[in-house]
Parts: sequence; structure tokens; C-alpha cells
Amino acid sequence: MSIIILLPLLGFLVSGIVGKYLPKQVVGLISTAAVVLSFAFALHMFLEKSILGEAVSQKWFTFLQVGGLQIDVAFTFDRLSGWMTLIITGIGSLIHLYSMGYMKEDEGYYKFFAYLNLFVFNMLLLVLGSNFIMLFFGWEGVGLCSYLLIGFWYKNLNYGKAARKAFVMNRIGDLGLLLGLFLIFKEFKSFDYTIVFDQIAAGNTPAHVLTAIALLLFVGAMGKSAQIPLYTWLPDAMAGPTPVSALIHAATMVTAGVYLVVRSQALYFQTALASDVIMWVGLATSLMAALIGLKQNDIKKVLAYSTVSQLGLMFVALGCGAYTAAMFHLTTHAFFKALLFLGSGSVIHGMHHEQDIRKMGGLKSKMPITYFTFLIGTLAITGFPFLSGFFSKDEILLHAFSHSPLVWGLSLISASITGFYMFRMFFVTFHGKYRNTHYPLEKVHESPITMTLPLLILAVLSVLGGLLNLPHYFGHNVAGAFSSYLAPMYKFAEHSPEVSASTEWLLLAAAVSVFIIAFVAMRMKYISKNSVPEEDDSMSGLGKVLANKFYVDEIYDAGVVAPIEIAGTVTDGLVDDIAIKGITDSIGKSPNWISSLLSRVQNGNIEYYLIYMVIAVSILLAINLF
Repeated sequence: MSIIILLPLLGFLVSGIVGKYLPKQVVGLISTAAVVLSFAFALHMFLEKSILGEAVSQKWFTFLQVGGLQIDVAFTFDRLSGWMTLIITGIGSLIHLYSMGYMKEDEGYYKFFAYLNLFVFNMLLLVLGSNFIMLFFGWEGVGLCSYLLIGFWYKNLNYGKAARKAFVMNRIGDLGLLLGLFLIFKEFKSFDYTIVFDQIAAGNTPAHVLTAIALLLFVGAMGKSAQIPLYTWLPDAMAGPTPVSALIHAATMVTAGVYLVVRSQALYFQTALASDVIMWVGLATSLMAALIGLKQNDIKKVLAYSTVSQLGLMFVALGCGAYTAAMFHLTTHAFFKALLFLGSGSVIHGMHHEQDIRKMGGLKSKMPITYFTFLIGTLAITGFPFLSGFFSKDEILLHAFSHSPLVWGLSLISASITGFYMFRMFFVTFHGKYRNTHYPLEKVHESPITMTLPLLILAVLSVLGGLLNLPHYFGHNVAGAFSSYLAPMYKFAEHSPEVSASTEWLLLAAAVSVFIIAFVAMRMKYISKNSVPEEDDSMSGLGKVLANKFYVDEIYDAGVVAPIEIAGTVTDGLVDDIAIKGITDSIGKSPNWISSLLSRVQNGNIEYYLIYMVIAVSILLAINLF
């Protein structure tokens, strides 16, 4: 297990220290090979141990031992962490390979790959750690790496601000996580997963304590997984290079919050209030992000809000107690969202850095591989029957209906909106007339093999990913494989959806119907009628509100950022310039002032000294006389 974790760290050290002196291709190969080998070893261990139900634990050393507190640098490769490791290293390998072609002209090539390797290393710390402190180390590590990667093109001031925004908003969530960890130690005197969850399962912990811990941990998950109100950093993270968007938004950083809740199933199973909070926050986030996605015209921003919306659906599943459904959708989402982000990068690469879909169109013939794979990703995320997203999303909707028809209805609306904004983006980008007046169509080109090969692999996974957890109507011999795989990880059995067969078929028909409606409506508007999304300035009413993202950023700027900046300016003027600077300057000027006075007394003229002597003698005589 050590080699799985240390290989990306080794790649980071090589690329970061000597990468500047090596040819770009060598740096790319070393960094990519580090993650590919890590995936190979993880797959070997998965097939040998995890798939058979054997957990492998490994302690490196004791990091801290004070009184009753002992923190070990220790790792566990079990069914849950093993699965996450395969996703992180597998998708990470494809993104590294893609980056070799996408970033080949960038002057910071070696730094980029160093940051990617460090990111993968920290994600492995997060999921493989056998206690909450190791999770926290990885949690903070990916936060740092996301800051470095989002602001990679730091010469652009706006990109730097986007990186800072991501860093600060994640720190807000991390405060909640940290408080939750403090409360865990106060109550259980340990950070070790096994010890903590065994005590929780024993049922002796007060309910209000469990609820407080669960809610505080969820605050951390809200930050990492971009849930209301800590979601606005994620769309701005599009400032980073496209491979970064795929790495952060597909299978790694943003899924950390989902992993945390699933890992803590023993905790959340016993606190209904926290689970309800998770469900409603996830549902509100999913709906809000989906609505915003309807009016976005930046190809990466559409996908960013799609990620926020899909994460919201995962939290709906978690709130309903459907932990396997959430993990199943996390897995399929990793496949098709990585495919879509890398596909958007291929479009941007072929269009010479253009990201506005209104300036594209007619790319189908110029970029056939990108077109075909992007179509697969679009169909998968919108729920085309028998593709991966169809099965995983249907499972969430089934659990939502079993929990509450209202939750199902709102979740179905969110899922249907996904079809509208995804087909809108797809048809406007690849069909119709070419609309870019600054970059001729003749120069548009397909991406190199290093970029298209990962697209093809991810397209296959997006098609076949649903086979991991087929529903029961496919037969008990093949159905529910993923559910059976994860079941031993839970301290308590999951809630099973209690619906009749006829109801289940009706729910399935409703999901397929909304897919068909979205497809037909968008095809008629953007292909048959050859419409183009309107300019932001010409919008009014709800459309303008959605285009401006419900003005949440403006509200945050006016209510939070501006007051802090004003307070900082006032503090800088009064406290720093006047008080602190005045005091320190006075201390420095005092010797000069005193010495200038003394220099007037001791000026070297004997006449002055004689006068001083006469004055002094007169004063002494006066004192003695009177």
C-alpha cells in the first residue's frame, strides 16, 4: 500500500526539483507513469484483497503522542477506500496523459505536473487514512493544491482572485470540520475510525452530541463538495487549465465531502436531523445550480454548474440513507464528467482558447472524435437509457421517492433541467453554422492522440459504468453487484426503497420522459430553428437573473467581501499607519531627537561650558542658602 501513496509523491519531487532541467516530454512521462503505476498497484491490491473483503492496514509511525492522545500515520485499504483509490488514480492517470498534449506549449509545464502529482498524493492520504487526522491532512493538502492549480496562470489577476476565493471558502468549511474533530475527540478520546464508529454503533452516545458532530462534519463537506452556501468557488475554479477542472470537478476533490459522509455512515444513520439537513441542502443546491446552468454560455461554466447540481443529487441520496446510490453516482459521474471536461478542453484547444459556445457551431465535421465522445458524455449525464448515468440517477430517484414523493418530484425536476442545459450546450457547440469571426473554421482541428485517447477510454466507461450496479429487474444474478460489494462497510444496513414493481416502472417512465422532452425541445430550438443563445445584455426577467447566477456573488461581495475590505482599509490607515507605524517610528526617532538636544549643549565652545559652570554653581549656592 505504501507504494500506491508514495509514487505520486515521488513524481512530485522529481518534477518539482529537477523538472525544470528536463525535456517537457520526459517530465510528462515521469509524472504520468507515477500515477499509472499507482493505479496498477491499487488494481492489483483491489483484486487480491479488497474485492474479497479483506481490509489491509498499515502503520508507518506515531505522529503525535501526548497524554491520552495518540495520532498514527496509518492507512487502511478496505472496500470503500480501495474503490476511491481506483477512481482517483485511474481518472488521474487519464488526466495526466491528456495534460501532456494540452499543456505542451505552457512555460510552466513541469510545475503543472508537479502540482498534479501532489494533488493525487493528498487525495490518497484523504481516502486511505485510517483516522480522521490523516483525512484532515489530505483534506488540507488538496485545498492547497487546488489553490495552486486554479491560480496556475497567476499573471492573470482574475485567475488569482478565483484561486483565493476557492482557498478562503474551503477554509470556512474546514473550520466546521475541525470543530467536528475536536468534538469527536472530546467524546470518544480517539480519532481512529474503528474505535469511533464502534462506540457510535454501541448506541451510548447522546443524540445531541451525534447531531452536533454530524452537522459540523457536513459543514466541511459543504465547502469541499460545493453545497449552498459554500458553492460559489467551484464555478470560478474554471480559471485553471481544463485538466485541472476535470481533476477537481470529476473524481477527486469535490467528491471528498461525499466520501466523508459515506465513511461516517454509522454516525449519520443515527441522526435523522443531520440527514434531513443534508438532503434538503443537497436538493436546494441541485435545483439552484441546474437553473443557473440553463443560461451560461461559457462551455466550462455550464459543466461547472452541472457538477454542483450532480453533487447536490448525491447529497440527496445520502440524506435519504442511500449511501451506495450516492457512491454509484459518484463513480459514474467521475466517468462522464471527466469525459465532458476533457472534451470541452479539446474544443477549446481546437478553437484556439475560445470558450463561448455562441462563437462556436458546426464543429461536428472538424472534430469527429471529440464530437462522438462528447455526445456519449452528454447522453450519459442526461440519463439516456442504459448508459451509466441512467442507472445511477434512477437509483437516487427511486430512493428519493421511497423517502418522500416531494423530494422525488424536486429531484426529477433537477434531473430534467440537466437535459435542457446539456443538450443546449451540445447542439450550439457542434451543430448549426460556425459563428466565430476571429478564428476561421479552416484552422479548427482535432486534438492529438494524447488528448483523444483518454476521451475514448472515458467514453467506454461512461457507456459500461452502469453495469456496476444494475437494478433488480435485470435479474438477481447480475443485479446489485456494487451494493453487495459495499454492504459490509456499513455499521447499519441501508434503507431499502419500499415501492411496488408497477410504481418503479412508472418512476422509470417519468425519468425517460423528461429526457425525451429535453432532447426534442433543445433539438427543435437549436437545430431545426438554428437559434443561438441570446446576449446577456438583451436578457430580462428570470433569464437575466439566471444568467447572473441569482446575483449570489454580488450579494456576497456587498455583504461580506466589501465590509471586510473596508475594515481592512480602515485598519491599515488607523492602526497600521498611525498607531503601529507612529509608535515604531517614534522609537526610531527618539535617539536622534535626544542626541540633537545634547549636541547643542556639548558643542565644543569653552565659553558655553563656563556659562554652564556659573549657572550650576549659582544653583548649588541658592539651594544651600535657601
